[in-house]
Parts: sequence; C-alpha cells; structure tokens
Amino acid sequence: MNNITIGQYIPGDSWLHRLDPRIKLLSLVVILVAIFIIPISIEAGAITSMLSLFAGVILLTMSSGVPLKKVINGLRPIVFLLTFTFLIQLFYVRTGNLVVPPIDMYISVTSIAAIILWFFVYHWTKKYIKTRILYFFFAVIMVFVLQALLPYVTLTAYQFEIYDEGLIRAGFIFVRITNVIIFTSLLTFTTMTTDLNYGIEALMRPLKRVGVPVDVIAMMLSLTLRYIPTLLGETEKIMKAQASRGVDFKESKLKDKIIQIISLLIPVFVISFKRAEDLGNAMEVRGYIIGAPRTKIDQYHLGFVDLFSLMMAFAVLGIIIYFRVV
Repeated sequence: MNNITIGQYIPGDSWLHRLDPRIKLLSLVVILVAIFIIPISIEAGAITSMLSLFAGVILLTMSSGVPLKKVINGLRPIVFLLTFTFLIQLFYVRTGNLVVPPIDMYISVTSIAAIILWFFVYHWTKKYIKTRILYFFFAVIMVFVLQALLPYVTLTAYQFEIYDEGLIRAGFIFVRITNVIIFTSLLTFTTMTTDLNYGIEALMRPLKRVGVPVDVIAMMLSLTLRYIPTLLGETEKIMKAQASRGVDFKESKLKDKIIQIISLLIPVFVISFKRAEDLGNAMEVRGYIIGAPRTKIDQYHLGFVDLFSLMMAFAVLGIIIYFRVV
C-alpha cells in the first residue's frame, strides 16, 4: 500500500512547491505531449531526447526536495508492466545486429513442471528478500534458464535471440513510461489538493461558455486524488487489524484469499461511504453549493519563475518537434 504514491502530498518550501498550480498543470501537459511525440526509434536524436528528459526529471526531483527514494517506490506497482513491455520488445523486434546469439528454448513437460515449482518457491521466499525488485528480475530470468536447460519430453521449441534494435526499443519504452510516472508523481507530491482544484478549474474555465460544469469536475478530480491515499491508509489499518486476529493474506490458499479479500472490501466500502457522508456534511456546513460562485482564501499571481517554467516546458516541446520534423 505504501508504494502507491498517487495523490500523496509531501510538504515543502522548494520552488516547485511554490510554483503556481496552473503553471504546474499546463507544464505537465506540455511535457507529456513532448514525451509521446518522441518516436520510438533507434535514431540518436530520439534516444538523446528521451534520456535528456529522464535526466531532467531526476534533476527536477532533486531540486524539489522530494526524496528520490519516495519517487522510485512509486514505480514498484508497475514493475510487472515495465518487465512485460521490455520482454515483448525483445521477442518482437528481429532487426539489427545480434547481441545474444540464438539460444534453443524448449517448452517441455519438464520445463513447465520446473517453472511451476519455481513459481511456488519464488512466492514462498520473496517475503524473506529485502530487494524484492531485483529478486523479481531474477525470477523472470530463471524462467528462461529453465526452458533452456530442460528439453526433456519437448512439446515445442523456439530460438531466443536478442537484437540491438530490440534492446534499444525496449529500453526506450521503459524510460518513456518511467518519465510519465515520475512527472505525474511530482505534481501530486508538490501540490496540495486545494491548489490542484484551483488549477484544474482555472485551466478548464473556457469550457464554461459551452455549459460544461467546470467547478464540479474540478472538485471531483481533486477529491478523488485527495482520498486515494486516505483510503489506502484505512485499508492498511484494516489489514493489520485482521492480521492481528490471525488472518494471513500471503500464505493462505486461493479459496481463503478470496474470502479474505471480500472481508477486506466490505469494511473499506463502509468506511468510504462514511467518509463521503462526513465530507458532504462538512462542505454543506461551510456553505458549499454546487454551481454557486465561491471565493478563495489564496489569490494566485504569476511571477517570473512561473512564466520562466512555462517557457522552458514549451521550449522542450518546440525542440522535440523541430528535431522530429528535421
């Protein structure tokens, strides 16, 4: 639960914390567009652009005062997605120069049995390993090692080859997804919910002319982001309370796990509805009326740092578009 960082705010006084929320949101959109404009290619320009953005987001994280470890922990929930995407590119791309010569791989009765056994061993031993991400990568490598070493009673066979273009494309997509996650995480790490609400509402204000309820949408988005870490914290408390009563979420059988998940979801739903009711009452007591004009305590004014940050974001987008066109 602690690895899910979306919606979490880390108090600070860095320049990124003080940046106008409208500029943060607009700059994030511009940077995300720039990331996805970069073509997936082995050309030097594309690789340099993506690596430069990765170096930039690391420097941005360091200057914001947000612990780098906290940001990296936010990547843990997508480790499986990153690994799966990486392997798909290695298997799919068959152009370029061979980096690893062909290796005969066997889908056999013995290799399937060994992989199933290894799966249970990994599941049982991972709780004793501190560096679980590295252990996960080791487990993936072992799946291919077992296919290469156990050809007995072969059902089918294939050759595992790694080409330089496949390796570069896999790394390219890996860095792209990492950049997107870190950039979006920095937004919530350095921006309070009220500021996000104001920023979203300000940027969507032109849509009011066509009848879009901008203030309602902005409030819904900001409240959703705000209560994700809250509900995750409540879920963790419930899991610890049930664990203290003898419930084991890791070592139970599949049937028992289903029952345990149901017993976990029911109190989570009850708590979420209770919090929603309390929030609605609190907003009503404070005079919140849907669609009515509201005043704000904080008045935001664009400064030099805000305008310079936005100009830098558009400059990055312009440079990437230029190199892609040229």
